[in-house]
Amino acid sequence: MRIRRTDLALEARELWQEGAGQADRLSGVEARESSREGIPVTTVEVLDEEGERVLGKPRGRYVTLTLDGVARREEDIFGRAARAVAGELADLLQGVDPEGLVLVVGLGNRSITPDAIGPKVRDHTLVTRHLVRQMPEYFGDMRPVASLAAEVLGNTGVESGEVARAVCQAIRPCCVVAVDALASRSLDRLCRTVQLSDTGITPGSGVGNHRVGLNQESLGVPVIAVGVPTVVDGATLAADLTGAEVPPDLGRGRELLVTPKDIDSQVADLARILGYGISLALQPSLGVEDLDLLLG
Repeated sequence: MRIRRTDLALEARELWQEGAGQADRLSGVEARESSREGIPVTTVEVLDEEGERVLGKPRGRYVTLTLDGVARREEDIFGRAARAVAGELADLLQGVDPEGLVLVVGLGNRSITPDAIGPKVRDHTLVTRHLVRQMPEYFGDMRPVASLAAEVLGNTGVESGEVARAVCQAIRPCCVVAVDALASRSLDRLCRTVQLSDTGITPGSGVGNHRVGLNQESLGVPVIAVGVPTVVDGATLAADLTGAEVPPDLGRGRELLVTPKDIDSQVADLARILGYGISLALQPSLGVEDLDLLLG
């Protein structure tokens, strides 16, 4: 049976509620609403095997920030969004060595705009590993951070997971932050939400090209996933717009993925927000203005 496709735990929970009824309790899953910097935050925790089975998501914590204000160009939205991402990421990094090396991995294909969020985030991430090692008198108080854009298999002949694993073996980070594109079930969440989780990530999930996963089992260190939905599956969108319970068979269009017409500018905005947010979480002594100077 065809099902609505989504990479967001928040939407997977919504789909279960729509099928089971709001009054029913979802066993093995807890959810709560909050806000940070005036931005709505929804946290979904998958607690056990039953929760994994129902939502189709690995056990762990999934945090979704709703960034509607970015599209509306609200006052100070860039700074607030970056600080909100930083705050939620910092919470997920609790328990990780606060001075240890972190590797930021941007996943995706820079040549395909909806899949370019990872490589573009790498461009806006403050890297300090070389500075801390070579000039400790100036940068010794900063956390060492390394970053790479792991290109796709079709361009390199090498799985992005293999690249990340090789780099981890070489530089021995205490944690990996992996950034990739995701798929949503709804047009309303395209480029307007950010999902962070402590479960790792599967490269290519947003464009239906699942590859080797990046997680603690494969890399040997904790992996925090950061994702932005940039596409909607065509059949899922048709079902959502028509209210159909089952996505229709689109025939030749079954591989269709829908993305906003201004995806270029939206990906550029979100990549900068995420890059700054990751940098602020890893370098809490810095502010947005500092990053403007260092990354500008």
